[in-house]
Amino acid sequence: MIGAFDSLTLPLLRRLDPESAHRLAIAGLRSLPLPRTRPDDLKLATQAFGLDFPNPIGMAAGFDKNAEVPDALLRLGFGFVEIGSVTPKPQGGNPRPRLFRLEEDSAIINRMGFNNDGAEVVLRRLRSRAGRGGIVGVNVGANKDSADRTADYVKLIEAFAPVASYFTINVSSPNTPGLRNLQQASALDELLARVIDARNRAKQDAGPVPLLLKIAPDLTLQELDDVVHVALARGIDGMIVSNTTLARPPSLRDRGGALEQGGLSGRPLLRLSTRMVAETFVRAEGRFPLIGVGGIDSGGAALMKIRAGATLIQLYSSLVYRGLGLVESIKADLLSTLRRTGRDSLSEIVGADAATITAEDWPV
Repeated sequence: MIGAFDSLTLPLLRRLDPESAHRLAIAGLRSLPLPRTRPDDLKLATQAFGLDFPNPIGMAAGFDKNAEVPDALLRLGFGFVEIGSVTPKPQGGNPRPRLFRLEEDSAIINRMGFNNDGAEVVLRRLRSRAGRGGIVGVNVGANKDSADRTADYVKLIEAFAPVASYFTINVSSPNTPGLRNLQQASALDELLARVIDARNRAKQDAGPVPLLLKIAPDLTLQELDDVVHVALARGIDGMIVSNTTLARPPSLRDRGGALEQGGLSGRPLLRLSTRMVAETFVRAEGRFPLIGVGGIDSGGAALMKIRAGATLIQLYSSLVYRGLGLVESIKADLLSTLRRTGRDSLSEIVGADAATITAEDWPV
């Protein structure tokens, strides 16, 4: 059923400009009667951050920025959904065009700029789905014109704690000027101290909500040392590796498209983001789990991420080219691997290749 849906919709969506196609996809998920996928095999069940995931495949932040269709995505087979990034005040983002397909490379460049409906509207939507179940994380960011960006994160933690399965602190988007500076050790330490304090204050009413940190793939290894050290010292629950990259690999075929400013995602990000997963995994030393993101467009790529150190994975850009059927395809490949190797759980292979990957030449 989903395969037929993809065969009908993908050609249509690809004829539209990327942002119009995205809005049409959201509208379709909101209004069309969607088939429910079959229940996940218990071998795919994954535990992380104190949460029980039916499978390890999540929809990454950026697709459902405004919490319009989290339940539709869960119905289609995702193990979890991350909405956002959300900012306290509504924000229009950067001028259009700001989303570009690099079709020859199965890649996307975006400079959206945290466009979203704002905390009040998004919170209302999440409250309306209370009791429906499913893991829905909330990715939080700061307004571009904020005088105190850390205070923005604190406000969002306080507001969304009752409705968030987990929080992602997004300090790694390249499209809000100066935001990535919050990854620097001293700024990050203050930020995490304040958001963890806000989360702990909210715990009495909302219960414990895991707090994750999303980082850029463009950090140097020294910077990554600092980030992981601060994260461990402050006791965060996990990290998401990684956001989009400002780099432009020489292997890109669409040289004209590559000139667009913004963050690059999709297949060309696979090797760099996977290397950063492995580097983070060896530094974390098992003290918190990782979500691996970047370039996953097949079961093989998903396994690569998991063997590099990711307990969970997220998709977005690859769905533009492969469609929603990719989710079930990856699940089938993961199950096939478990059965072929006689394993009962993906946890048995998390980080199996991390040491080997960190010894390889740096990806370019």
